[in-house]
Amino acid sequence: MKKANQNHNKDDQNIDSMLRPAAWDEYVGQEKIKNNLRVILEAAKARNESADHLLFSGPAGLGKTTLAYLVARELGGMIKTTSGPAIEKTGDLAAVLTNLNPGEILFIDEAHRINPMIEEVLYPAMESRKLHLVVGKGPGARTLSLDLPPFTLIAATTRENLLSQPLRSRFGATLRLGFYDIDDIKKIFNRSAGLFGIDITPEAVAILARASRGTPRTANRLLKRARDFAEVRGTKAIDENAAWQTLAMLEIDEVGLEPQDRRLLMTIIEKFKGGPVGINTLTAALSEERGVIEDIYEPYLMTLGFIQRSSSGRIVLPAAYKHLGIKGKEELL
Repeated sequence: MKKANQNHNKDDQNIDSMLRPAAWDEYVGQEKIKNNLRVILEAAKARNESADHLLFSGPAGLGKTTLAYLVARELGGMIKTTSGPAIEKTGDLAAVLTNLNPGEILFIDEAHRINPMIEEVLYPAMESRKLHLVVGKGPGARTLSLDLPPFTLIAATTRENLLSQPLRSRFGATLRLGFYDIDDIKKIFNRSAGLFGIDITPEAVAILARASRGTPRTANRLLKRARDFAEVRGTKAIDENAAWQTLAMLEIDEVGLEPQDRRLLMTIIEKFKGGPVGINTLTAALSEERGVIEDIYEPYLMTLGFIQRSSSGRIVLPAAYKHLGIKGKEELL
């Protein structure tokens, strides 16, 4: 069973890699960010220098990692990847930095989870390409300074507010990715379906696109499950019926709300009369971590106009009552 799960995860990773855009013209959406990046990268290449350090922020699944790979491809350099939680001590960061070659890209995912002590080592590396290490302990300790090759650091985060100000200020550009509009999500469905070699009707694309939460990763996940459903059913294409059946199987409604989203809304409505309710109280009521609520559930619910953050807490808005088919707050009082 364990081996089967490993093989399944490996297959999913291979599929995700296949769907990842390999060129700028394949990357759909985020036009302002792509235009800004083109200017930054073209200027760096014209000066024959490494590009400025870049910070990509935004909800999960919007393409931050893909952008990092496209930047590396544009600059003609290799990319080395790590993540904030993986850098547990100064030696881990030193090992990564000293193994960089000139012109390479260092991509750090979940940068908001970098240990503050490790950040202190990262500052001079970003500013002056110097690595300062303390060798030894006690009176015999000494500082060793190493020169680093020219490199570009690209950091990705879903929680920009958790990054320290000194770290944020050292990036040459901060680019914030937003949710995709419905037309761009439809383009992503059609592109991915073409790569899968499966037909999908315009009606099915419209249904699945609306339920994709404005997120390419979610769109591709729904397409994979719809493909599975169509294959099991023995049909050659994903049609309207297959799309609806896929959403029903995954317990996703027509606007992309999943069971956890509905549970959050109903908890605020039923237990706290629609709010306002403080985030700490809400995390206790849901038995969820604060980061999960703030990073995964709330951004999309706020985009739909279903929930509002206020100084006194979270409030469920009238649009959510209407969507859930229950009486509004005024009628419940």
